[in-house]
Amino acid sequence: MKNSARAFWLNAPGHGEIREVSLPDPGEGDVVVRALYSGVSRGTETLVFRGGVPAGQYEAMRAPFQEGDFPGPVKYGYLSVGEVEEGPEGLVGRTVFCLYPHQSRYVVPASAVTVVPDGVPAGRAVLAGTVETAVNALWDAAPLVGDRIAVVGGGMVGCSVAALLARFPGVRVQLVDADPARARVAEALGVAFASPDRALGECDLVVHASATEQGLARALELLRPEGTVVELSWYGDRRVTLPLGEAFHSRRLVIRSSQVGTVSPRRANRTYGDRLALALDLLADPALDALVTGESAFEELPEVMPRLASGELPALCHRIRYERGRGRGRG
Repeated sequence: MKNSARAFWLNAPGHGEIREVSLPDPGEGDVVVRALYSGVSRGTETLVFRGGVPAGQYEAMRAPFQEGDFPGPVKYGYLSVGEVEEGPEGLVGRTVFCLYPHQSRYVVPASAVTVVPDGVPAGRAVLAGTVETAVNALWDAAPLVGDRIAVVGGGMVGCSVAALLARFPGVRVQLVDADPARARVAEALGVAFASPDRALGECDLVVHASATEQGLARALELLRPEGTVVELSWYGDRRVTLPLGEAFHSRRLVIRSSQVGTVSPRRANRTYGDRLALALDLLADPALDALVTGESAFEELPEVMPRLASGELPALCHRIRYERGRGRGRG
C-alpha cells in the first residue's frame, strides 16, 4: 500500500523481525524512496545486533534515521539505495543513496539523498557509506607518493581503504589478514596480500581495521621509526591491551584515530555531501564489486543477521535485495 512499508527491527540483542510500518505523508521538499538494495556492514551492524554498543556511546552511535534506542528495540542501518517515486521533478525516477535503515520504502528530505552517478550500478552503490569512511581515513592519513603501506584487517572498511590506496602512484600496499580467502579479494582490488606473520615491515603508514588487539599490536610492529597507525576499528564494549611499554616510545610511533562521523580536519573546506559524492564517483570502478560477498532477499534478513553476527556466514558487505515493483531502477 502507498502509505505502508516493511522494516527490519532489532527487538532485543540477537533477535530481529520485519514489521509493517506506516509512512508519513511527504511534505514539500521530501522524497518517497522505494528501496532496491541495502547493505549490511558486518562490523558495526553485527556489533549493534549482538548488543555490543556501550551505554556511554548510545548517542554517538545513532544512525541518521534510526528509530528506537540501543540495545533495542531499534531500527538501525545506513546503506540504502533506492528509486525516488515522489518528490522534486529533478529527482523522480532517479536512483539515490541514503543513510537509511533496512526498509522497503521511506520518506526523507530531498537533501538526505544523493543521486547515484549513471556509471555506478545500484547494487554497487550500497558500498557508498563504507567507501566514504575510507575516503575520510585517507584524508586523515595523508599518504604520500612512494609510501610503504599496510592495511591490517581485510573486512569491508579495510578492503575499501586498500582499494583506494591501489590508485596512489608508487606506493607499496599490502592487505594483511589472517583469513587466506582475503587473498582473492586483494587480487581483485589490485593490491598484494600477506598473512600477519609474513607482512612486510618498515611501513610509513599502517591503517588498522581488524577490530582486534592482536591486529593493532601487529600494526605497530610493522611501522618504521616515527611511522603512524591510523586506527579505524571500533571495539564497542571491549577493552584493548597494547604493548606500549616496549619500543613504542623509543621508536616514536603514532596512533591516530579516524572516524567518519566528522569530516577530517585536513579537509575542513569539504562538506559531508562533498565527501559522499566523491565516494559515489569512486564506485564507478568495477573492482569494488569484490566487496559484495553475498546477497539475500529482504524477507530473509531476520535469519541472515544472526548468521552474519556469529561468523557462520562470512561476508564483507552482504547485500539485501528488495522486491521490485514498477519503476526504472538500475541493478
